[in-house]
Amino acid sequence: MGTHEELLARHKKVLPSWLALYYEEPISLVRGDGRRVWDAEGKEYLDFFGGILTTMTGYNIPEVVEAVQEQAARIMHSSTLYLIEAQIELAEKIAELSGIPDGKVFFGNSGTEANDAAMMLSTIYRGSNEILALRNSYHGRSFAAVSLTGNRTWRPTSLSPLSVTYIHNGYKYRSPFGHLPDDEFIAACVADLRDMLDVATSGNVAAMIAEPIQGVGGFTTPPDGFLGAMKNVLDEHGILFISDEVQTGWGRTGENFWGYQAHDLVPDMITFAKGVGNGLAMGGVIARAEIMDSIKANSISTFGGNPIATAGALANIDYLIEHDLQTNSLKVGNHLKSRLDHLADEEGSIVGDVRGKGLQIGVELVKPGTKDPDPAITTRIMENAKRNGLLVGKGGLFGNVLRIAPPLSLTEEEADEGFSMLEQAIEDAD
Repeated sequence: MGTHEELLARHKKVLPSWLALYYEEPISLVRGDGRRVWDAEGKEYLDFFGGILTTMTGYNIPEVVEAVQEQAARIMHSSTLYLIEAQIELAEKIAELSGIPDGKVFFGNSGTEANDAAMMLSTIYRGSNEILALRNSYHGRSFAAVSLTGNRTWRPTSLSPLSVTYIHNGYKYRSPFGHLPDDEFIAACVADLRDMLDVATSGNVAAMIAEPIQGVGGFTTPPDGFLGAMKNVLDEHGILFISDEVQTGWGRTGENFWGYQAHDLVPDMITFAKGVGNGLAMGGVIARAEIMDSIKANSISTFGGNPIATAGALANIDYLIEHDLQTNSLKVGNHLKSRLDHLADEEGSIVGDVRGKGLQIGVELVKPGTKDPDPAITTRIMENAKRNGLLVGKGGLFGNVLRIAPPLSLTEEEADEGFSMLEQAIEDAD
């Protein structure tokens, strides 16, 4: 029995059946360096998914490793009942980077926790449990966050502490308004938002939460200005806007440091996680001070913003900024996307749509000559890519979108190498 086969047998015995695993023969990743990883049986891969957009700067970054090791040698835990200097310094840095005036930061351990906290803040501040979310969205796996998720594949229950109304997203490829030019498309979605506020809510809505680029939904990318036009309507009603930057933050889109900055708005709250810790458990909420301070009961976080996570995140953000990885994401991402675009241009191609920004690129796979989703061929391509030595992700409502999101330090040479492996995987599957 091979190492992976043995691990899979043990996994099935003690872990939930609903805990998703990639590949017909799942693998265990045991070592990483730069943009490459090695599995437990010694095979090397170029990683184009980065632990679900979490290994942001790269594997085994000396500055981040050293910061974590030094902190671990001093003290690993104290809780928020005590002052934590690294936590304070990180909050100062993130608040300044956020663009939210007078921002305050609460740290948790994940995007799920961050979005859950944002729901508590918005419902308390506004005195309402009504929330607007976008169709095809994903915001986490907690009881509250699942109710925000407008993607049935990832929503195991309809029970919810929130009253959620789903509105049109910016997914032009499958939208009933998708044939319209961008400005008319935005106007149609805004008109629908106004109508939904009138007919599907009580008129007292707490907040709208939106991903600037929908992650699990298949990297669906709205036209620039889409969310800003939505927020203009929200402002008329005093409804808060929460930008879920768990996947789009920290320069991943290349054009901007935050995804919301493509939409001519300033959010009331930002939720973040994943890449900020480069693999450490780290997430949180940035909010205007009056919103953050609206909770009057006592509260703590046992692990949120702990010394090791905040020390590592500080080193990671410093590395990101010092090496200008946002610019690299724009440059290398545009280069990679231009090569992927050619696959969609071919007549009768199974590549129906290529979209995204920076190093967050979605490749939607369809039956030739149609827009009919083809999840089966998507799975085959992922298997082929793995065989070729490339790891990519999968998403979309129908499970037919390849999600490409490597560490932001990816080089052009590595982008070309990965493209060649993916192109071959697609040819072999077709």
